[in-house]
Amino acid sequence: MTLRGRVHRYGDNVDTDVIIPGRYCNLTEAKDLAAHCLEDLDPGFVKRVQPGDLLVAGENFGCGSSREVAPITIKAAGVCAVVAKSFARIFFRNSINIGLPIFECPAAADEAETGDELEVEVETGKVRNRTKGKEYQAAPLPPEVRQIVEAGGLIEYVKRRVAAKPA
Repeated sequence: MTLRGRVHRYGDNVDTDVIIPGRYCNLTEAKDLAAHCLEDLDPGFVKRVQPGDLLVAGENFGCGSSREVAPITIKAAGVCAVVAKSFARIFFRNSINIGLPIFECPAAADEAETGDELEVEVETGKVRNRTKGKEYQAAPLPPEVRQIVEAGGLIEYVKRRVAAKPA
């Protein structure tokens, strides 16, 4: 699977409180959460983001609280993947659990700029900045993790596995 979209670039330590401010964490519908994605960091983000766009960030993306709604909000806003120098561990796991592909690729994160077109091969971890004509190697997702992401998250993955087992 290849993901391709425009870059929305952010810096280091983008925490879950700016991904989805706590005042909205009582919302239960993903589309309602998406309407507030990154609003305290970048108030115009939800108006600019298009389905299939990517977030690119620096170190420690998703730090802060362990709220699962942070990656849900990003995915519901239309973002197809996040490329960063590094991720907070709990954000990494929550992203996999909800089926949001994330890739650690410091070189790509350093060089990508807002508006660049990025392409990510999920299976190999190859990241191409089509605007700059450069290619990078991210740490590819292990096959088991990739299966969860491709299923749309852990719940869908488990449902498929249970349905596939003979009675």
